[in-house]
Amino acid sequence: MRLFQRFRNAHRQERYKMVTETGNGFYTWDGKLYQSDIVRSCIRPKTRAIGKLVAKHIREDNMGIKTNPDPYMRFLLSEPNPFMTGQVMQEKVANQLALNNNAFILIVRDAFGVPCELYPIPCTSVETVYIAHELYLRFYFANGKSGTYPYTEVIHIREDFVGNDIFGESPAPALMQLMNVVSTIDQGMVRAIRNSGVVRWLLKFTTSSRPEDIKKNVQDFVNNYLSTESDTFGAAGVDAKVDAQRIEPKDYVPNALQIDRTTKRIYAFFNTNEKIVDATYTENEWNSYYESVIEPIAMQMGAEYTRKLFSRRERGFGNRIYFDAGNLQCASLSTKLALQAMVDRGAMTPNEWRAAFNLSPVDGGDKPIRRLDTAPTEEGGERDAAGYSGDDRSE
Repeated sequence: MRLFQRFRNAHRQERYKMVTETGNGFYTWDGKLYQSDIVRSCIRPKTRAIGKLVAKHIREDNMGIKTNPDPYMRFLLSEPNPFMTGQVMQEKVANQLALNNNAFILIVRDAFGVPCELYPIPCTSVETVYIAHELYLRFYFANGKSGTYPYTEVIHIREDFVGNDIFGESPAPALMQLMNVVSTIDQGMVRAIRNSGVVRWLLKFTTSSRPEDIKKNVQDFVNNYLSTESDTFGAAGVDAKVDAQRIEPKDYVPNALQIDRTTKRIYAFFNTNEKIVDATYTENEWNSYYESVIEPIAMQMGAEYTRKLFSRRERGFGNRIYFDAGNLQCASLSTKLALQAMVDRGAMTPNEWRAAFNLSPVDGGDKPIRRLDTAPTEEGGERDAAGYSGDDRSE
């Protein structure tokens, strides 16, 4: 108990500041990652892929495997709350995860303790609070209000889980230098473009003049020769008293190689590349991206949903949440046609195969089929290539 008390006191005021996406005006990096076009292009393929994951309730027991056996859980996963569908909520959670390496979903239960709604928590910061030896999370929102919820009622998805006991490490410190470089380059290019449209002239007077006369002569030069409404616009004439010289602006703009290297470093930080961002990837390139980036998050979401939505007794009866990838949509036509072997052997249903081609399901297509030459062995003997056993051939 003393050890737990010291642990509780050490983490009572532990606080995590979230990276928010609020702010207006011209972007100069100040911690708002989502306002960067490079960051947003990096995380968009990831969030859309996570949004395409289909959450399913699986029950595996002695009676077999059932998919979405309870209507309440099926509706909860597809319609988590009155304001968004499951796909939209998963994209919002994925954005929060990419920007903060932490994402939170609040579980709302009815009077009987059954989960009925799920809400993503758009907080600005969160801290841990221990109440009666139980871990709570206190969230602070942009409107100044706060909310405290038990950790058992919050689905917590995290990445870069290293030093902190509860939260994942924020990506902001690691991206600070890169984002400053990108912001400086963008601002320099804007100023260079603006300065390129400014024509600067230096008038050297060969005779001594009073300051007010110099100012008047310069103003006359501007009005007569630099104004768009002047009849002599584009041509200037001066006498021997004045020497007019044009000054070209010298603005430094980084070369394309430096810009590309900085962009690639940001891509590498988010585990992506130019082909993924531009959607010009091949089937193998997308499969590599999915296995390294999307699949670990899908596995974590399935485990966390299962742990928080089902009690220990319900999990003991084989209830779990599984996020189906449906990754066959980006497969090539030859790969999809090769799945016919899985249909013949009962590994896929006809409707699942049709879904890979974006075709509607057919009646009876949810029942697995199997060719006769791939039928399972029976006690009477093994079947030959024609599907007959030894007893069948003797008859």
